[in-house]
Amino acid sequence: MTPALLSALLVSLRVAVVATLLVGVPAIFLGYALARWEFHGKRILSVLVGLPLVLPPTAVGFLLLRLLAVDGPLGRDTLGFDLGLLLTWKAAALAAGLMSLPLVARTARVTFEGVDPRLETMARTLGHRRSATFFRFTLPLAAKGLSAALILGFTRALGEFGATVTVAGNIPGRTRTLASAIFSAQQGGDTRAAGLLMIVALVVGVAAIASAELLAPGRQRTEIR
Repeated sequence: MTPALLSALLVSLRVAVVATLLVGVPAIFLGYALARWEFHGKRILSVLVGLPLVLPPTAVGFLLLRLLAVDGPLGRDTLGFDLGLLLTWKAAALAAGLMSLPLVARTARVTFEGVDPRLETMARTLGHRRSATFFRFTLPLAAKGLSAALILGFTRALGEFGATVTVAGNIPGRTRTLASAIFSAQQGGDTRAAGLLMIVALVVGVAAIASAELLAPGRQRTEIR
């Protein structure tokens, strides 16, 4: 493994791990809210959560770029100080997290919908508060599915290119991920390096997806008989 390949792999892993940690809790909360609660604007929220799945990644990157620009809502002129995110691996993690959030949230929603709500009702009648019911009963029953959701989100973040390269660039050793390294190698005519990078990305992706498949809940709902 060449230093350039190792560097791209390490940057990719760091970006994917931070992105997953960044969106994990919010995405699971959104999945639970969409699965269990009825409220005004639920369909609008569902649409907003799913937008990154249908928008071009470069469009999401552009929106983040404008958000973090000097004169943007989170820019230096507005906040009075510079967040220092643009053209860093942190910006790549933010973009990758935003792109993976819909996948985690939707998988979490399906997982929570597979847990029979009567179990939660029984726990409430036994004196458990809503929060205690969630952490003591719902969350353990949904643990495998949520783990699969996080792994899928990690995999999505690991392979993100369009949004990350827009806000973080393609700086070797700093923001160059496996995806951008493959693009650079292909553009430079180095098909051998591009092929090697693709194999590494393929191995990591297959391992992650296989893990998610093993953790994914079966077709049968968790319910009271």
